[in-house]
Amino acid sequence: MKKTAGVYTNDKNRPRQDLVISGPVEKFATIRPKHVSLRGYAGDPIKGQVSIIAEKKYPFKILDARAQDGKNINFQLDDVKKSNGHAYELKVENLREKTGRYYDTIILKTDSKVRPELKVRVYGYLRARESE
Repeated sequence: MKKTAGVYTNDKNRPRQDLVISGPVEKFATIRPKHVSLRGYAGDPIKGQVSIIAEKKYPFKILDARAQDGKNINFQLDDVKKSNGHAYELKVENLREKTGRYYDTIILKTDSKVRPELKVRVYGYLRARESE
């Protein structure tokens, strides 16, 4: 990973200096897809699912799961066995009946000191049916 930040100084010869920070970033877990998208018609059942797979170098267990807001969604976390090891499946269901957009985050507490929390974003977009 490489990031650049511009720093402004009172030096007349060099009023702006770019600082570059770079280094390797290791993957802690695979979260696929990266977020849950709950899109559809208001009143219809709308569900989504995310798989969470720990990298072999950083094994972890999920101890708890909670929604930051929780008004518009219901979710269930299942511990599953995969051919390549251990994984979790997070199933998310829309509860909202009103049209519009919403956003929530599901916070997963782990037993890892490296990454004590994982976050899964949930985006909801409910639209009205067109008149038939």
